[in-house]
Amino acid sequence: MDGVTTDRNRIVVRFKDGRLLKGFTHDFTPVKDSFHLTSELESDRGQIHEIFCPNLKAIFFVKTLNGNVNYKEKKRFDEVDTSGLRGIKIKVEFNDGEVLRGISLGYSRTRKGFFVIPVDPNSNNERVYVISNAVRDVKLGSAAEK
Repeated sequence: MDGVTTDRNRIVVRFKDGRLLKGFTHDFTPVKDSFHLTSELESDRGQIHEIFCPNLKAIFFVKTLNGNVNYKEKKRFDEVDTSGLRGIKIKVEFNDGEVLRGISLGYSRTRKGFFVIPVDPNSNNERVYVISNAVRDVKLGSAAEK
């Protein structure tokens, strides 16, 4: 199939206006401004949505679409064993006030977005693609720990 992948990523997309969609994508790439999501929401299961990245806050690549409502996710570096983490520590404050801490292997202020691996290895989020224009502030290294 010459470069075509059939792998699907389980994702939750959060829009800047607070809406969210849950489902699968097979064509997300950080270099494109749009991708497709096949919905797994009860209200429109199977519907294919074209998603425009500039409208998003972040794309959460998740283990399950439902998560674990009983699990209290660790949000700070001092709550987990960081000895196995590789990359630069990062703290992202979104425009809506939400804070995400984790590790980034490729953060750059000049890119449209960047990936963060959450600090909690037991988080339902495996990685998060953060849309840069949805971010109020970024702290790196030891500043991310505060």
